[in-house]
Amino acid sequence: MVGPTASGKSALALEIAKKQPSVIINADSAQVYSDLAILSARPTDDEMEGIEHRLFGYIDGSEACSAARWANDAKTAIAEAHERDLLPILVGGTGLYVRVLLDGIAPIPEIDPEIRLETRKLETLEAYRTLQNLDPVAADRLHAADTTRIQRALEVVRSTGKPLDHWQAHKVGGLGGKITLHPLVLLPPREWLYQRCDTRFEAMIDRGAKEEVARLLARNLPANLPVMRAIGVSEIGDWLAGKIDRKVAAERAQIATRQYAKRQYTWFRNQSPEQWPKANTPLNYDIDTIFDIILHH
Repeated sequence: MVGPTASGKSALALEIAKKQPSVIINADSAQVYSDLAILSARPTDDEMEGIEHRLFGYIDGSEACSAARWANDAKTAIAEAHERDLLPILVGGTGLYVRVLLDGIAPIPEIDPEIRLETRKLETLEAYRTLQNLDPVAADRLHAADTTRIQRALEVVRSTGKPLDHWQAHKVGGLGGKITLHPLVLLPPREWLYQRCDTRFEAMIDRGAKEEVARLLARNLPANLPVMRAIGVSEIGDWLAGKIDRKVAAERAQIATRQYAKRQYTWFRNQSPEQWPKANTPLNYDIDTIFDIILHH
């Protein structure tokens, strides 16, 4: 079950789990971190209602969880659920995680360190022009100012001698053809979704988001770690530092959350397989109808 943040995925997954013995497995990149219980909207023990939840808050913020690592952990959790005759319910808003789990990863060899260093010394425009010569397919797909992806595509073709598309066409390790999949995409009305985002962030502050960020910042972790880039961390950090007040911090975080939800909404609408069923009224659903859609898709 996938969809943008605040679309009601967790609540719906819980209702499904009440109808059939299940394990709910997290597929949200923020909810994997133990430091972000509140800001990631991770279900509380009370909200879990005794239903087993896996891969929630199981990674320390000092680590960076990759999609490949999560996919391997999810495969283990799914296999264990099947062994116990439980229904594994994957729920989250990180499309890349789900894609890697189902489709696998491109088996790109290790990049030569010298080539990586040389590539990253290039100015973005120079790197893009070089990529146009070596891998025009990748260059056509990328914006000329997308430094990170340009560097990645360029270092791959320079180091391996094959373009990025070659490796992506030979993905390995995906579960897509090995399990019976019953997908559901939640795409509620946008204005409803954005209002939910705003209301939820205010609730996060009331629940102790400020104190959560203070504990995180006290760890002095590198700023480039995913946990430090989570929505709400910098905004509340500025509030803690006295640079802005509570109202401004909330407004900035709400704007960032709405923008994130919009990107997720677009991704799941355009990137999810066309045959995956979609629901647009997640909190007014008839659970029997939803359950029937999922299990008989």
